[in-house]
Amino acid sequence: MLALRLTRGSHPAVQLRRLLVAVASAGTGFLLLCTLGYAMSHPDSAAAAALRLAWCATPLAATVYFAVAVARTDPATKPRPGLSAIGLGPGRLMAISATTTALACTLGSMLALLFFLHLRGDLTGMPFDGAAAEFLASDTPLPLPAALTLLAIVPVTASVAVAFTLRPKDTSPKNTPRSYGRFGAYGKSGTRETFGAYGRFGAHLRTGGRTAAVEDAPTPAPEPAADTEPTTPDPDPTRPPAPREVPKGLPWGVAVLAAGLAVEAYANRTADTDGLSMPGGHVGGPAGVLAGWVLTAIGLALAGPGLTHLCGRLLQAVRPGALRLLAGRVLMEEATRIGRPLGVVCAVASGAYAMTALYDTDAAVGPLTTLGTLLVTGCTVATLLTAAVEARQARADTTAALVRLGAPATVLRSAAALRAGALLALFVPLTVVIAELAALPLAHR
Repeated sequence: MLALRLTRGSHPAVQLRRLLVAVASAGTGFLLLCTLGYAMSHPDSAAAAALRLAWCATPLAATVYFAVAVARTDPATKPRPGLSAIGLGPGRLMAISATTTALACTLGSMLALLFFLHLRGDLTGMPFDGAAAEFLASDTPLPLPAALTLLAIVPVTASVAVAFTLRPKDTSPKNTPRSYGRFGAYGKSGTRETFGAYGRFGAHLRTGGRTAAVEDAPTPAPEPAADTEPTTPDPDPTRPPAPREVPKGLPWGVAVLAAGLAVEAYANRTADTDGLSMPGGHVGGPAGVLAGWVLTAIGLALAGPGLTHLCGRLLQAVRPGALRLLAGRVLMEEATRIGRPLGVVCAVASGAYAMTALYDTDAAVGPLTTLGTLLVTGCTVATLLTAAVEARQARADTTAALVRLGAPATVLRSAAALRAGALLALFVPLTVVIAELAALPLAHR
């Protein structure tokens, strides 16, 4: 009930993002139901039905990724001072966020079921003159348990992913050395620790059946531990925090990307490869090429933060001014938050470019392939925009401080445009080159 109230009272922009999550869930649920319809209408083609179900993993991953990004930017579930006093700690807020995501995805799944039943003619007459009757198995009763099981995949997966991503982080120091005095335990700072009623009413010593109160006894000095180092406060509290570490995924991303391109080239050279049906009707591509595309996409996602950090460094090279310095520092600070969704967008764009190079321009692309392509592309782009909103929220205090110091608004807008231009100048040529290399094995078969 609390999650429903927070959902109703949210900002319109937050409601729009949740509505987009519901739309993405509806599209993925409809693809899953269409796979069920194909399996019902083709009972002898179990392998083809399983392959169609496997292709639905890509829209499912894109939908879950988008749902996690929306949950991270939800201001209603951000930890704030005072919420723990009324029982809304980090764990409770995480549960509320997961419940809100499950509600949005369930709404989309129900819409997908209604639309699927409408196309089958179960609710009204057969629409579109029965054009969709072949792959929806309109002449066969729909197994409701199987349909509900498929529709539950998206809400369950999205809510579990949100709960795992927003789980409370344990920030307390591990294995803190303690020194024990004569009458009790002392922490690292020398303060005596008390536990429960012992600390409330005073510690007592039992000697020979007689209880001696030591509540007013002088506290002995703690015995320092050998491995305990005294904590010294920062002499300069106005010092800015240390910059974040450089993302370490660039070498791994380049290695995985090169491995994916190598797997595609090797799969093209093998003469006795089995054909693999791909969305849109393309048949005859070796399965190794698909594995190479997957590795290429993973490599781009891993290398995205490192490339974004490198972009920020290049902006600050060769005697930078205030504008270039501000834009570069922001890119370096937000490299992990922006770089990973940007790498995923580049992977999807390179895959879409490679797929268009394989098909004949006169060949018709099926409606389900178009829906899946639009779903994956839209979710990845929406995830990138949501990450940009999250980055803007994260640096809101810095922006407000710059405005108080007298920085004009044109400088902030120019810095944002410079960041966007630098990212486009780096990632667009990289995406085109990788797309050409990915399409090369199948284009010359």
